This record gives sequence, structure tokens and C-alpha cells, in this order.
Amino acid sequence: MKKTDILDVIARKLAPFILLFGCYVVIYGHLSPGGGFQGGVVLASGIILLTLCIGVKPIQRLFPLKAISAVEVVGFLIFLTIGLVGLAAGGHFLENFLPIGQIGEVPSAGFILILNLVIGLKVGAGITLMCFYLFKEDNDSDED
Repeated sequence: MKKTDILDVIARKLAPFILLFGCYVVIYGHLSPGGGFQGGVVLASGIILLTLCIGVKPIQRLFPLKAISAVEVVGFLIFLTIGLVGLAAGGHFLENFLPIGQIGEVPSAGFILILNLVIGLKVGAGITLMCFYLFKEDNDSDED
């Protein structure tokens, strides 16, 4: 695929807004439609846009594979820990162990905000990793 200056400029200008919107969807997912999975996909799409327009190697310098893998593993471990804490608190796996506030207050969702953050990071890192490996295979076959 031939890269053009127009695509390069548009990707560099648009990607920060996509990443910001992904953060918004993750953070406000417990109060509005959205959440961790949807926000994680939006975050990954911002990185994928940059990768498609700029190239794999420059983006992997910004987002190294080891760092993204670590975020995915840590996200899974935090999710598992939160689930086990709910189990240890005498309830079920992923049972809310934080106090629930009044309806309409920001902390009224208990630990849903924490789960949204963890799931958003895990999903964003996972989709980014999959695409990085697919792009890497595509680049390796182009060089042959």
C-alpha cells in the first residue's frame, strides 16, 4: 500500500482525538452507553490508524510490544484479583465489595468504573497486539 502525505497528516491529527474519545468511553461507561470493551476497541483503533498510515516500526517504537503485552497481562491479573476479592468477601466472583452511593452520584456504580478501566486497557492492548502481529506478518510477506 502506498502511503501518502495526506493520509499521514490526517492520521497524526485524528489519532489523538480517537484515543481521547476511547478514554472517555471507558471512563463514562458506567454512567452512559459504552464501557470497557467498547472503549478498548476505540483505543486500539486509534493505534491501528496510526499503524496503517505511518507504518509498523515507528508505532512500535511508541508502543513497544513488551509494554503492550505487560498491560494486557496486568489487566487480566487485576480483573482476576477483583473477582477473587468479591469471592473472598463472602459473595460470588466479581461481586461488588465497594459501597454503593445514591442514584445520580458519580460513585454510585460501586466498582464498575474500576472494571471498565481494567477491561478497557486489556481489550485495547489485546486488539493492538493482534493487529501488530498481523501487520508484521504482512510486512514480512511483502519483503519476500
